Amino acid sequence: MAIRKTSAKTGALKVALYARVSTHDQQTLPMQLSAMRAFAKRRGWMVALEEKEVGSGAKTRPKREELLRAARRRDVDAIVVWRLDRWGRSLLDLIGTLQELYAVGVGFVSLTEALDMTTPGGRALAGMLAVFAEFERDILRDRVKAGIAQARKEGRPHGRPPTMQQHATEIASLFAGGISKRQIATRLSISRASVRRMLALRRVAASKRGSKRA
Repeated sequence: MAIRKTSAKTGALKVALYARVSTHDQQTLPMQLSAMRAFAKRRGWMVALEEKEVGSGAKTRPKREELLRAARRRDVDAIVVWRLDRWGRSLLDLIGTLQELYAVGVGFVSLTEALDMTTPGGRALAGMLAVFAEFERDILRDRVKAGIAQARKEGRPHGRPPTMQQHATEIASLFAGGISKRQIATRLSISRASVRRMLALRRVAASKRGSKRA
């Protein structure tokens, strides 16, 4: 999918810069922003947004979600980060968000890895990463099936791990932030049915709490 140029006057892309640091490593924030601004200037791009996030391994990243919503609205044409681990929480999360950006025609650039999805070569590389992510999902599914089969053979309790409970808070937060059930399932590598069940259970629980207060 081609990345469109939105400025009729200059033909420049409107880009967003995203910088993230841990609570114990905030001194790298100016360096990240400086490098990204310099890159955008060299490419002749217009910086429309700058988002800074501070946190250590947080499951939810509000500033990143704001950028993704801006991308869906096509308020920006590309997102620039300093390094991939500043953006993605895991390989599956990274691939899921890159696929989401690609689907809406928004580019993605990571300076350290020289990944540039505004170019044909970069988009081809992103497609290869998606293949590896799907391969990883298949391996995990095969391992689960093998584990269940072995448990049955040995007469041990078995079954699916409580996926919804593990991700309950994150699913609710993402859904409240406007992320679709399909996109949540992709990011967390769980089924859409699991997402729907969890949200339904939370609605029922909230309804019961409201009835008791009344």
